[in-house]
Amino acid sequence: MKWTELSVLTTTEAVEAVSNIFHEAGASGVVIEESSELSKNRENQYGEIYELNPDDYPAQGVVVKAYLPASSFLAETIEEIKLAIANLKNFDINVGENILTTCEVHEEDWATAWKQYYHPIKVSERFTIVPTWEDYHPKNSDEIIIELDPGMAFGTGTHPTTVMCLQALEKTVKAGDVVIDVGTGSGVLSIASALLGANKVHAFDLDPVAVKSAQENVQLNHVEKIVEVEQGNLLEKVQTEADVVVANILAEVIMTFTDDAYSIIKPGGFFITSGIIGAKKEVVKSALEKSGFNIEEVLMLEDWVSIIAKK
Repeated sequence: MKWTELSVLTTTEAVEAVSNIFHEAGASGVVIEESSELSKNRENQYGEIYELNPDDYPAQGVVVKAYLPASSFLAETIEEIKLAIANLKNFDINVGENILTTCEVHEEDWATAWKQYYHPIKVSERFTIVPTWEDYHPKNSDEIIIELDPGMAFGTGTHPTTVMCLQALEKTVKAGDVVIDVGTGSGVLSIASALLGANKVHAFDLDPVAVKSAQENVQLNHVEKIVEVEQGNLLEKVQTEADVVVANILAEVIMTFTDDAYSIIKPGGFFITSGIIGAKKEVVKSALEKSGFNIEEVLMLEDWVSIIAKK
C-alpha cells in the first residue's frame, strides 16, 4: 500500500497542536524529530540511553511527520492541513517556519521500522513503560510495569509531558480514588492511575481512534474493570465527583475548563495539568488560581511544564 509522508518544520511550542491537526486529518502515524535531542545532557537514571543519528534530526526546530494513504482527495486534505496550521497563530502559538513537504513511501518501509527505537524505559520512581514486543522483568518489587502498544497514531508514553503526569499521579493518587483522564490518547495515564490503586478511572478523548487505542491498551494491562474509556469533549460527560483530574493537552485548552474541573473535584483533590510549554506556565497558573485552585507544585522537564493544583 502507498502512503504519503507529510513533513512540517515547526517549533517545540507547536508540536502538540500540529500533531493533533494531523490526527484529525486521519493520519495513520506521527513522528517527531527535534533538533535539540542531539545536544541534550541526558542522565541514565531511569533507563538506557541509545545513540542518536544526526541524520534523523533537523538542523533546527522540530519536524513533525504524518502519514496519509494515497487517494484522490489527498491534495484537498493537504490544503486543509496547511490552513489549520497557519491558523494556530490566532491562538498565539508560534509555528515557526511552517514548511510543509510531502513524499511517497511504501508501508513496508515504515510500518515496523520505528520499533527499533522503542525500548523499556523507567520514567519515574515506580513506572516503567514496556512495549508489547519486548521481554522485560521488574527490577524490584515496587516497580510498576505499563505495557503499551502505541500503534501508528499515538505516543510511546515517554514524552516529557506524559512523564511528568506519571510522576504527578504517583504523588496524588491514593487507593480507592476516582480519577478522570481528559484527552487520554494511548490511555497510559488512566492505566497508571488504576495500577496505583484508583477504584474507578473515567477516560475521555474526542478522537475515536484514540478511544480504540486506549481501550486496547487498558485490556492489555488487565485494568478494564477499573478504566472506562469513552469518546467525549473535555468534562462534558462527567456526572461524578473526582479525587484527581489529569489533563495532558494544550495550555490553551486547559484554560477553557479550569472552572469545570474545580466544580467536579472533591475538596482536597488534585488537578494535574500538562502539555504546557514553558512560556505558557504563568498564564495557566493564573487561570487555575482564578478558578480557586492552590498551586501545589510545578514540575519542569526540558521545555515543558506540568502543574499540580489542589482544591
